[in-house]
Amino acid sequence: MTTSTAYAVHQIARPTGFPAASDFTLVRTPVPDPAPGTALVENLLLSVDPYHRGLMDGGEGGFELDAPLEGRAVGRVIASRDPGLSEGDVVFHRSGWRTHALVTLGVDGTRRLRGHEGVPLEAYLSILGGTGLTAYAALTRTAGLRAGEDLFVSAAAGGVGTATGHIARLLGARRIIGSAGSAAKVRHLTGTLGFDAAFDYHDGPVGEQLAQAAPDGIDVYVDNVGGDHLEGAIDSLREYGRVAWVGAISMYNGDRSPAAPRNLFEVVHKSLRLEGVLVRNHTNLQDELEDFLVPHLRSGRVGTDTTVVQGIDHMVEAFLGMLRGDNLGKMLVRLTS
Repeated sequence: MTTSTAYAVHQIARPTGFPAASDFTLVRTPVPDPAPGTALVENLLLSVDPYHRGLMDGGEGGFELDAPLEGRAVGRVIASRDPGLSEGDVVFHRSGWRTHALVTLGVDGTRRLRGHEGVPLEAYLSILGGTGLTAYAALTRTAGLRAGEDLFVSAAAGGVGTATGHIARLLGARRIIGSAGSAAKVRHLTGTLGFDAAFDYHDGPVGEQLAQAAPDGIDVYVDNVGGDHLEGAIDSLREYGRVAWVGAISMYNGDRSPAAPRNLFEVVHKSLRLEGVLVRNHTNLQDELEDFLVPHLRSGRVGTDTTVVQGIDHMVEAFLGMLRGDNLGKMLVRLTS
């Protein structure tokens, strides 16, 4: 791929259930020239995220067909007519799923990266990116995790899950329990990431396995799955427990309106609090997140926890793999070094 040619992934069909590779195509175009007020970015790293699945169904705010998809990205400015950006600047922006993008500083989240010495670029799309910011907001703002409390996080081996584990430990959580989708992921959680307990949700009812892992209950649940995980967590939460509901992987490719947990009245009985987390409502925490985590990234206490796929031609493969749970940590696509 040369610098005179750009590539972008387009969605060409609406998925029915789980997406198929045939719902997408790779389109080749000339590299655009920046107009006044814009800068041309050559993308270095692209993110695939669970929320993309919902946008693929169309509707208000959804992806249009036969147009480039969009997502979080990190790239280097290679030509600029934006007075706020210079050639060589490395920026975060939201025009991903493509090799080149036109951006404007301050528009649609475009910002120049602070470029912390000793911090790898992958961190800005993982633990210092949207996944880390989601976890940080869920723990510090939504759930208000306090030192000495016990935490359960579902989809714990994914991007938000691993970030939640790291941040909760730094905040002083007493015990951290995670669920995952394979024995290998369970071993990764307890053996590599330092979770106190973990279980494979395929091995039996979630509520029963969580009760065994946390016989004295939990104080906080960060929910990335919904469904039986939420029901199980409600059973295990102590009085005045909190649920930070980030996502619902169990619903992304099927029924978006499943029956409520059968034990929902326990929210009243135990005086629980359940609140949704939308990362776009917490972008003001970005500098706070970086100040909190960068020293630990530099020391090696916290890792980026990423699975990296090479090449724009493997973008769809990476996305489908993320939905299947093939990744450990955040799934990224590297385009160039």
